[in-house]
Formats: sequence, structure tokens, C-alpha cells
Amino acid sequence: MAGAAAESGRELRAFVRSWDPSAPRLAYGYGPGSLSELRAREFGRLAGTVYLDHAGATLFSQSQLESFTSDLMENIYGNPHSQNISSKLTHDTVEQVRYRILAHFHTTAEDYSVIFTAGSTAALKLVAEAFPWVPQGPESRGSWFCYLTDSHTSVVGMRNVTMAMNVMSTPVRPEDLWSAKERPASANDPDCKLPHLFCYPAQSNFSGARYPLSWIEEIKSGWLCPVSTLGKWFVLLDAASYVSTSPLDLSAHQADFVPISFYKIFGFPTGLGALLVHNRVAPLLRKTYFGGGTASAYLAGEDFYIPRPSVAQRFEDGTISFLDVIALKHGFDTLERLTGGMENIKQHTFTLAQYTYAALSSLRYPNGAPVVRIYSDSDFSSPEVQGPVINFNVLDDKGNIIGYSQVDKMASLYNIHLRTGCFCNTGACQRHLGISSEMVRKHFQAGHVCGDNMDLINGKPTGSVRISFGYMSTLDDAQAFLRFIRDTCLHSSGGWPVPQACADTREAGAPPAEGQADVTPAVMRRRSLSPQEDSLTGSNVWNNSLTAVNAAPVAPPVCDVTRIQQTPSEKAAGVLEGALGANVVTNLYLYPIKSCAAFEVTRWPVGNQGLLYDRSWMVVNHNGVCLSQKQEPRLCLIQPFIDLQQRIMVIKAKGMEPIEVPLEENSERVQICQSKVCADRVNTYDCGEKISSWLSTFFGHPCHLIKQSSDFQRNAKKKHGEDQPSGTTATLSLVNEAQYLLINTSSILELHQHLNTSDENGKEELFSVKDLSLRFRANIIISGKRAFEEEKWDEISIGSLRFQVLGPCHRCQMICIDQKTGQRNQHVFQKLSETRERKVNFGMYLMHTSLDLSSSCFLSVGSQVLPVLKENVEGHNLPASEKHQDVTS
Repeated sequence: MAGAAAESGRELRAFVRSWDPSAPRLAYGYGPGSLSELRAREFGRLAGTVYLDHAGATLFSQSQLESFTSDLMENIYGNPHSQNISSKLTHDTVEQVRYRILAHFHTTAEDYSVIFTAGSTAALKLVAEAFPWVPQGPESRGSWFCYLTDSHTSVVGMRNVTMAMNVMSTPVRPEDLWSAKERPASANDPDCKLPHLFCYPAQSNFSGARYPLSWIEEIKSGWLCPVSTLGKWFVLLDAASYVSTSPLDLSAHQADFVPISFYKIFGFPTGLGALLVHNRVAPLLRKTYFGGGTASAYLAGEDFYIPRPSVAQRFEDGTISFLDVIALKHGFDTLERLTGGMENIKQHTFTLAQYTYAALSSLRYPNGAPVVRIYSDSDFSSPEVQGPVINFNVLDDKGNIIGYSQVDKMASLYNIHLRTGCFCNTGACQRHLGISSEMVRKHFQAGHVCGDNMDLINGKPTGSVRISFGYMSTLDDAQAFLRFIRDTCLHSSGGWPVPQACADTREAGAPPAEGQADVTPAVMRRRSLSPQEDSLTGSNVWNNSLTAVNAAPVAPPVCDVTRIQQTPSEKAAGVLEGALGANVVTNLYLYPIKSCAAFEVTRWPVGNQGLLYDRSWMVVNHNGVCLSQKQEPRLCLIQPFIDLQQRIMVIKAKGMEPIEVPLEENSERVQICQSKVCADRVNTYDCGEKISSWLSTFFGHPCHLIKQSSDFQRNAKKKHGEDQPSGTTATLSLVNEAQYLLINTSSILELHQHLNTSDENGKEELFSVKDLSLRFRANIIISGKRAFEEEKWDEISIGSLRFQVLGPCHRCQMICIDQKTGQRNQHVFQKLSETRERKVNFGMYLMHTSLDLSSSCFLSVGSQVLPVLKENVEGHNLPASEKHQDVTS
């Protein structure tokens, strides 16, 4: 293992020298110890995982947490505002941590004070509220608040505070500030003390670009002005992203305010940051509210308040999170012990980023088109100008951008954790992707909001993909990511040489590197995607009425349900191939337990939420969080059977004794609890310790089965900008989006043909039609005439029931799970994305347009399906004579 790590280090250093021989020799790893041994010892939980979102949050080490917990177990830490021995210990330890923080940033308490906050965002808000702004007025032009457009949302949000104070704010583009350095400084009046504030990031959290720390002194001295105005400039350096992988010397670069978040540096604790304030500025800060611990004296009945003398005591309202503060000492100690310091981390992480950047940049399709478009203001020549962050979009061979949502879902199939979107930095996103302000407004009107999966609108990207390296990242992580890009974009029958040169696919205009190496394997174009719900397993066909039950097993065979008579059904097998003719229902499925196996029926009651008991239950972990096959693929091996006569659900799994669960709760014994499904709050109840123990034994970790409460109503969400059909308020069970999901056999057959003809090596059939259909977890399967004709429908009638077609189901990586084994296979998703015009859509969501439950209503296999095309929907009324009554009412 150690030998392999050393070889990787030599390979990486040799690559850097060959790519740019004039570049300084960069370090990989941390001295004689093996980086792979450090990973195994301190980050064993990363085994099999490629974590590349360190700019979002880096990871804590095992020894860091062990050292902290040992400290807590061996000492008594009381409230630091008390005077007892344990409280004095807390106070003194907290003060020592303040000194340690200042030493980390190469400064002392003589120059800076540390104010603990809830994070860097809270630190920024503190500055916005406490800065000595002077509002505009008849006798004053007022203060200015300026910020670089390449700033985090939390910096831009400061402008709302300043606006409320009648203070002008203005964004400054990076290129404008660069060009301002070339112009002579504007005249300045040293007697004018009107305070202004300029904020900029030491490192862009979007692209990793590093802005000059020299700007601090240049702006404060008046030599560089964000806007031409008289007064005194103060500088806030947003260091949250920068200090995660680089040293910051505040003795050399004395910013007035420096907000930081500690989890960015060593992963734990979260929810704790600090504002480092230069002591010469501290007396200027103004504060209105005062909380516990901030007063030297005050009166409850009169307007009398004397603040504490130190700036930290004045601004740390209430009891600080003192145990988290104590955890910081162990974070700094462990980081120093494992790496030797931030300079080593800076060199190590940049080496990995430079290597990956060069490899990505040189990737080409056979026609010479680049595989990625990288968004950067540097050529990754030095860690002084570029952090360990790479921002990009994947392209197809025609130069079209492949949506970031699809890339994210594909990456998850390879267990690669990255980040997508605009990264809370709209300014940089607009600049690099060419998104105008008007386009942002139109995107919102189209339903796109920050953090969603709407990655392409009219073929234009709304965001991008970001990878970032941390101090425990390895060459194996970088190469695993590059293999992922190769496997999903480029197919090669032979080996894949790691590119040795960089071609210019950046957005910044730097000259291309020499010696470009082409990679020209075959092409696999990919399309965008977004999440859907579950996957499925082998099932059982039931023909269930309230008076008789007939059932027969479908592969894989299962045992008979206790006390249920089973007889063969003539429609149990082969019906999927369309034997019943065009536009009829060939299969019906319900999924009683969300994300567990399908239960196939030939006739089943309909309720106001869809098929009766469809997704009425779900499995949750020990924290009450819903489990899906994304986290626990073996859910597909749990087989539920519903017996309407006995009013029970029988649950089976290989190696487990069958267990029964009642269909309805006992209202006298039920304890209602709350959970969430797709951000919706739902009232549920726990189905008891017996089934909890059964599930926990099967999965090997604590689990519970919960059921949606019968008296709780969850309404379907209305899509942005869309009107709900008149007279309808759809209610949902524990489904993700809609009451029903319909798929078309012809569509399945077309995908099946693509899958089984794509293997150039003549391998045998990968999937049967039946197995392929089960992966899509539909409620209703029909035998349509043409593939994907269902996407043109606006309504359908099945017997006396009418359904609104809500739209396509955007598929996620769960369709890659083999429902017989729980194993993943990326081929289905890749082929679907390749053939579906960029959006990985399959199946259509339905909901009732109207439903009369005054009498029993059933859906049945063999029912005719009557579609209404979108262009023919207006004025459509289905004649009563055409309402086929094979749906029993």
C-alpha cells in the first residue's frame, strides 16, 4: 500500500514538471508517511467513496473526534458566565482557543480580536449591522458599501441592511477592479473620514480564483478605489473559502474584518465561525441589542446600559457554544499533526487540482470537440492565483452543454460526491456562463430556483459542476473522477492514457498549453436528469375483490401468503409484451412500502390518494429519516403482500420469517409522529417494535416502519406558474410527486432494444423486458401503439376514471438497481440518457381529475385506455357511452 502511494506521488510530481517545467516543484502528501495509510487510519469511512466537495465542507478525522470526546469525558466544562471551578475552566480554555486561532493566522491579540459567531454568514451580518454607516442626507453624500460580484450570497445580502440605512451599495466586477489599478488614483482628502466598506473574497467559492491580498492595503491607502468618492475605506476579506486549504498571514495583510467558518478547515464543529476584527476598528462598531454576558451593568426599569469593555464580550450575545469552541483546539492540533501545517495543505491540494485540470482540459471527442468547458480566470499555474477548485460543464460532441443535474446523478452511480448549481455565487455564475440578469428573472418565472435540478432552460445552462480537493484527497480520488468522465463520455476498447498536456477549454482567454494530447475513443452523449422515487423487485399478481382473492406468483416466485388461497392467473405472465392489444392496461402494481418490492394485482380498489395502500408505509432510520434504495438498495428485497380480507400486510424477505402488520392503526394505542417526504411534513405513526426489530435485523442497523396517519391529508404541490385543474385538489400518500405513474410497453421495448443492441461484443441479453419494466416502478403499464406516445397526452380515461397527465417522470440513478439482487448497474441510466434527448424521462405522472368514492371503484387489467392529445384537450367531454365499465363502480 505504501509503495503504491509513493509511486502515485512520483507520477504526480513527474506530471507537473512535464506539464510546465518552469513551475516550482509542488508537494504531494505530507512527508515520509503514506497518505493512503493516513486515509485508512483517519478516514476509513471514505472507503469506496470519492469525496470532492471540500469547498462545501471538508471532513473531520477520526483522531480529531476521539481527542475531543476524550477531553469531554475527562473534564467538567460549565457555563463560562458562572464563577465556579468548572466554569472558570471553560472560560480559560475558550480564551486559549482565541489565542490559538490568532496564532493560526499569524497574528496576536495586540492586533486582532476574535468574536465567535454561528458561522461566516453570521459574521458578515454582524459587520453589516454594526459598521458605522453614514446615511445619505442633505449635508452628506453618505457611506458606500461595495462588493465584488464574485462574492458569496451572504456578502451580497449585506446590501439589504445598508439599503435600510439609506446607504448606497454597488457591485464591482473583477475586471473593473483590475483595470482600476492601471488608472491613476483619484484625488483623496485625508481629512475626510466618511467610512466606506469594500468586501471581496480571498478565493472565489465558484471557480477557486484567488484575488490579490495586496488589494487590502491598496484600497485602505486610497491607491485603489472601488468607486471614486472621498472618505476612508475599510476592507472586509471573506476568507471562508481561502483558509480551508491555505495559510493566511494577517500580520502582512491586515484586513479590517475577516469572517471564517471552522468546518471548512477541519470538518468539525459545524455551526461555529468567527469574525476577526482589527483592534483599531473595533471601537467604531455600533451595537443596539444587548444579550446575556455583554453588559457590565444595566437597569431593567431605566434606559441604563454599560457594555463590556472588550469587543468580543460586547458582541457575543448570550452563552457561546463553548463546547464547540473547545473542539477547535483539537481540530487545530490534529491538522498540524497530520499535515505539518497549512502551507503543506496548500501545495498538496493545488497539485491535485493542477493535475486534474490538465487532464480534463485535454480530453477530446473523435471530432476534436472538447469534453468539458472549464470556467476559470487562471491557467492553474500557481497556488497563488488558483485554489484547489475546478468548475466546469460537460459537453456533448456537438458542443452542447449536458445539464449539471445529469452529471450529478451519474456521479452518484460511481459514488463520487461533487456539487452542482451556482454555489451561492450568482455573480460568478452569470459572468462565467454568460447569463444575463434578464435571463435570471426569466429562469425564475419558468420555475427555476436556487438549489433545484432545472439545469437547462432552452438549451442554456443555469449552473455548472464543481469539484474541490481537501487535505486528505489523493491521486486515486482525482483518477477515479477522470475515469468517471471517461466512462460516461468516452468509450475506448483499449486503455485510456492520462492526458499529459492542457488544451484551452477555459472561459478566461489564457493561451493554450503546448503539446496537446488528443484522446479519441468513441462517443456516448449524455442527457440531463432529475430525481424520481424508488426502484422495484419481483412481484406477485393479485386479482383482488372484496369477496374473493385469486393470485399467482410472477418471477421471482414467492411463497403463498398465510391463509390466502392462491390460484393461477391467466394474465400473470407474458402480458407485458402487449398480448391484450393496443392502449389497454396490461399490468397494475402497487408499492405498499415506499421503495420496497412491487405487489402486482389484476384488479384493485382505488382511493382518493391512488391505488389503495400504495406507498402508505415507509422505512425510516433511527433518526426518523425516510430510506430509499439510493441509501439502502436492499429495500427492493423486502416483499409486501396485502390481504384485504384479513386486513393485514404480510412482509417477507429471504432468510427472514414472514411477519404481519395490520392495515389500519389502533387509534387507542397509536402515537403520532412527524416525518418528511420530499420536503413535505407528514403525520405518521410507528408500526411497533416487532416489525422494527425485524427490519433492523434484516438491514443490520436500527430501522422503523411508519405509516401515514389516516386522518392526515397531504396535498399535491402545484408547479410554479401552473394552474391546478379546476375542481381538483389531489391528495397524496407517501409518493414523491403524483398519485400514479404510467409507462408504455412500446417505450419499454424500444429502450430494451437499445440496451441489448448496444453491446458490440455480442454478449447475451442484459435484461428481460419484465425485469426492465420493474425498474421503473410504475403503477399502470399499458400496451401503447408507439413508443413514448404517452408524452403527448393531456388526459386519459380508463373505464369510468379520468386522469390528468401531469408530465414526465424525471429519472434518477435508482433505475440502475437490479431488483432481484439490489446490485447497481449504470448501463440502464446511461442508455436512457443517451436516447432520450438529454432529459432522462421515462413514464408519465397522473392524478384523478374527479373521483366519486360514494361507491367502490376499481382499476383492472384489460381496461381500455382512451387518451386525449394535448392539442385536443379544450372542450373535450367524453360521452357516457364511451365510458367503459370494466372499472367497477
